[in-house]
Amino acid sequence: MTKGSSDVSPTAKAAAQTLSVDAMGGDSGPATVVAGLARFLAKNPNAKALLHGPKATLDPLIAKHGVSGNVTVGDAPDVVRMTDKPSHVLRNGKGTSMWSAIESVRAGDAAVAISCGNTGGLMAMSMLRLRKADGVNRPAIACLWPSRNPQGFNVMLDAGADIRADQDDLLTYALMGASYARNAFDLARPRIGLLNVGVEEHKGRAELKVAHELIANAADKGDFEYVGFVEGGDLPSSRVDVIVTDGFTGNVALKTGEGTSTLISDTLRAQLKGTPWAMLGALLARGALRQLRKKIDPRRVNGGVFLGLNKTVIKSHGSADATGVAAALALGYRLAQSGFSDKLAARVASAAALAQDTLQDGASDARKD
Repeated sequence: MTKGSSDVSPTAKAAAQTLSVDAMGGDSGPATVVAGLARFLAKNPNAKALLHGPKATLDPLIAKHGVSGNVTVGDAPDVVRMTDKPSHVLRNGKGTSMWSAIESVRAGDAAVAISCGNTGGLMAMSMLRLRKADGVNRPAIACLWPSRNPQGFNVMLDAGADIRADQDDLLTYALMGASYARNAFDLARPRIGLLNVGVEEHKGRAELKVAHELIANAADKGDFEYVGFVEGGDLPSSRVDVIVTDGFTGNVALKTGEGTSTLISDTLRAQLKGTPWAMLGALLARGALRQLRKKIDPRRVNGGVFLGLNKTVIKSHGSADATGVAAALALGYRLAQSGFSDKLAARVASAAALAQDTLQDGASDARKD
């Protein structure tokens, strides 16, 4: 039975309005994180934030941006550095802003944790404190990729949580990705594609060929459409909604796409300022150029969601500016408002069971052959 809004406790309602933010993880320091938080709160005045870091550093920044009424500081004196190994983070992280941000979600004081910090440390700490959902072997990072689809983007996972992924993991990624797209973005029957070096069935590594069969067999029960193998050129296309790959390939693709987008923007800006005629053309086409800049701006879709945990954690880029931080916070707030964590936990449980059924069916068919 589904709970109605009247059945939700005041504490749960408050948590759904609250984001837990690691202020100290970004490359640019807490000033950028607080500036992004202020931009987010200007558009979402009902939202609240638990901001984690040294209180003496954060209080003046919060006062400067005039957001004291929406922000509570969780005093945490230490910082997880980008160079820290996950094992070091787990041994020495209890006093850090990252640990404090995750603990607030674990305690139910906030619905989502957001950090610009060390990806490996954040994943390790999240797995330790929030635990993996039942049936999930490897959590995945789901990122958004600008696309020609009506929603304006595609989902890609894994974007770097784990560089390895066998056929079982890829099947689970497909099921989690479909659940994410369905619950977070209202795609009733998401289209799933498996990233490969070609669309032909004979191409690719052995585990990709096995995963191809497993995902195809799970499509009906998982309530998604499997379009088969897709190539790198399909990442921004309207052919798919969710692209499944391993963390190594996904992270390389993501960083390549972001770098290319920045190159296009910088080159276009330089060329349009090169001559008076170019400047006049830019003036006449400023509306179209503004839309192009917005479409390919990687900051607009900043924020990778950790899928496969019992709570929601979002990894923002370490180099994110205020615009990028605000985008990651907006994504977290949308997920919090939708009750995404509880919905995904239920979906992941059913997805894990479905994955096991699919694998057992495949093994049974193999024995018959």
